[in-house]
Amino acid sequence: MHIHILGICGTFMGSMAILARELGHQVTGSDANVYPPMSTQLEAQGIELMQGYLAEHLQPAPDLVVVGNALSRGNEAVEYMLNKGLTYTSGAQWLKEFVLQDKWVLAVAGTHGKTTTASMLAWILEYANMQPGYLIGGVPSDFSVSARLGESPFFVLEADEYDTAFFDKRSKFVHYMPRTLVINNLEYDHADIFPDLAAIQRQFHHLLRVVPQEGQVIYNADQSSVAEVLAMGCWSEQVAAGEPGAQALWSFELIEPDGSQFSLLREGEKVATIKWQLSGLHNVYNAMMALLAARHVGVDIIHGAQALAQFKGVKRRMELLATVNNTVIYDDFAHHPTAIKTTLQGLRKKVGNERIIAVVEPRSNTMRLGCHQQQLAACVGDADQVIWYQPAELDWQLEALFESSPDSQGLKMSVQQSIDATIDAVLASLDTQGANSVVIMSNGAFGGIHQKLIARLRNSVNSVKQESVNAGI
Repeated sequence: MHIHILGICGTFMGSMAILARELGHQVTGSDANVYPPMSTQLEAQGIELMQGYLAEHLQPAPDLVVVGNALSRGNEAVEYMLNKGLTYTSGAQWLKEFVLQDKWVLAVAGTHGKTTTASMLAWILEYANMQPGYLIGGVPSDFSVSARLGESPFFVLEADEYDTAFFDKRSKFVHYMPRTLVINNLEYDHADIFPDLAAIQRQFHHLLRVVPQEGQVIYNADQSSVAEVLAMGCWSEQVAAGEPGAQALWSFELIEPDGSQFSLLREGEKVATIKWQLSGLHNVYNAMMALLAARHVGVDIIHGAQALAQFKGVKRRMELLATVNNTVIYDDFAHHPTAIKTTLQGLRKKVGNERIIAVVEPRSNTMRLGCHQQQLAACVGDADQVIWYQPAELDWQLEALFESSPDSQGLKMSVQQSIDATIDAVLASLDTQGANSVVIMSNGAFGGIHQKLIARLRNSVNSVKQESVNAGI
């Protein structure tokens, strides 16, 4: 079968494409934004990518068109598909029909941490020789690709609450039929499709409705928003996990303040200690959820802790890109105020008083609409310098917010209008005598700023070395 995917470089659709290819289908795809790491991963799988959404991409007609949720009416390829009566479906529906039937689905849902938690869970099962299938909205460093069919009944799935397609406005995750469900957390997001938090909670309750009675729901006991969803009705076993002292069966105890070592507790008694490469309180929660989900399918907590000790992380989740002299550059996907805040808090606890420079592009649909304006200044308080990039599509001006926000007092912040100016601002902010951590935060390509900054840093180092040679030092 020839499958053509519209929106193939999205994290979900790209992973779906890999599964379709593994099933033996001919797979091609179109996207308006073809960039790494998804583009390079797809090309390595032998999948042909086409730039833009042109009618000619659907000529000759494929057997099936899979439509991503970024596509809408008025799009040239969509209109051609409808006019010609081509057979089409959504990515979530395709996944349900062709992959998830007869699988034990372990789904990870929530506003934050889905990709990281799903990656941890897949790795724990892999470490336990369970050979799981998985689909993750990112590229786990412990695996070569973001999706695979696997060799067992177990399938780990990042369960997104975003809508399915222009013709199916249900959240994608209602298609997934999970037997093990993780609810990491729940906050307001996706302002382009949800009017308020209550609308998102209703979708999460729809998800609870399809978890079997013999299934299990593992949830964050520290969030009232999650408790409110469960109160709407839950027909499955519930497993609560939360902070120390919470009314939850499972909790944790930090051994290192940055979360790089902690213990998992059951009713206050230590079950296992995890010492690993990651840091941040948010990752402690992610790990706790992954361990408990793996436990539901038979992986002992201690064995899971051993797996996490070897866990390498996920690309674009505080991914270390380079170290140039005394400066470390990270790439991070954080695009919600809570994610930005917890990421910077974790880094601060890790590096102590060393200089942190946050470079932030607010480009998500929710950010573009300005729904999180009042939280932005407060979420970057752990950085020494914050450099904001003003995307052309942002509907509001960053400068006005920070001039009027009391949370901006005492913070060194600037707003830049171009990638080159942003890089100049980073270089001017470096502590030339001490250590620096530069965290680049965006859920997009950010104009290739990552490699451009690294190149500028390396060029400046080489220039200094050459000057020293010329001076005979």
